[in-house]
Amino acid sequence: MSSNQQNRIYLSPPHMSGNEQKYINEAFETNWIAPLGPNVDAFERELAAYVGAKGAAAVSSGTAAIHLALRLLNVQQGDKVFCSSLTFIASANPILYQGAEPVFIDSEPDTWNMSPLALERAMEAAKREGKLPKAVVVVNLYGQSAKMDEILAICDHYQVPVVEDAAESLGSTYKGKKSGTFGKFGIYSFNGNKIITTSGGGMLVSDDVEALQKARFLATQARDPAPHYQHSQMGYNYRMSNIVAGIGRAQLEVLDERVRARRAIFDRYVQALGEIDGIHFMPELEGTMSNRWLTTLTIDQQALGVTPMDIINALAEENIEARPVWKPLHLQPVFDGVTYYPHQEGWSVSDELFANGICLPSGSSMTIEEQNRVIDVFVKTIKR
Repeated sequence: MSSNQQNRIYLSPPHMSGNEQKYINEAFETNWIAPLGPNVDAFERELAAYVGAKGAAAVSSGTAAIHLALRLLNVQQGDKVFCSSLTFIASANPILYQGAEPVFIDSEPDTWNMSPLALERAMEAAKREGKLPKAVVVVNLYGQSAKMDEILAICDHYQVPVVEDAAESLGSTYKGKKSGTFGKFGIYSFNGNKIITTSGGGMLVSDDVEALQKARFLATQARDPAPHYQHSQMGYNYRMSNIVAGIGRAQLEVLDERVRARRAIFDRYVQALGEIDGIHFMPELEGTMSNRWLTTLTIDQQALGVTPMDIINALAEENIEARPVWKPLHLQPVFDGVTYYPHQEGWSVSDELFANGICLPSGSSMTIEEQNRVIDVFVKTIKR
């Protein structure tokens, strides 16, 4: 059998624990199939307890959670919201849903996440214009927490609330505290490729329990407490179903195992590739622990004589999925003309990471044999 007919290795496939069926069956047996029920309530409680937040609201996606956070912060047409540029578009689309204007903030080299230097410049400019942002959306990329102390100090100084997009960083910690619990609101994603999955779903967390109650109300079509269907404001159909919440409960039970598995995969890649000149793995800031959701690295194209796409294509030929690092949002056609603050004048870190970065297969169910397949192709490609 030729190597490209071997089983496909995916970037980050779902990894079931085996316990999911128990909770799903309970939902079926009790006929709780609706977007509410005991699994939803329990998943909210259990996740809030795990991360150390006072409460959580289970919703249909991480994007929905960000949208609800912005709505609760009263983001409206004409407002500005600062957002990390190096991220998936879901971090910024809800800004547009509210009719507001995104302003993109570059990354910095130590975490690949929001640059406090760029954020400070953006805040100073906003203050001069007399129009501070309504919120700042900070993303924890690939499991690594941003420099939250510095970012929160700036946002607190200007009294701007923070929404922490921890879609990729559930299980990570920053100075001993769980990722996603630093802002006014935190959000998690349980999409099929995340460290734990409900097939599709998300969670909004906060210490403001009243705000979360409002989020649940808005997520259930903003239905007023009346025997007939009465609505005094616009709502959304954003609640999580009791069935997928059951999957989430079983997944949450094995989250710490999944983090250990992903970190072990990262370590094996570093062992195999880390000594090669021109390869630099995504750093882990001192005092933080990344869940290493994806193993990501940059290559020095001149030193190695290959581009990231050469490596990605070589892996694809062997039935292995790899990807470039996120394309920054300030480079996306849909955000053409949006204001962008680079890390330093003349130095855009996120542009460099996009140009030189690669995400390698990192699924927690990956075998050592599969990982060796990836490493072999990688090494052969750079030594051609």
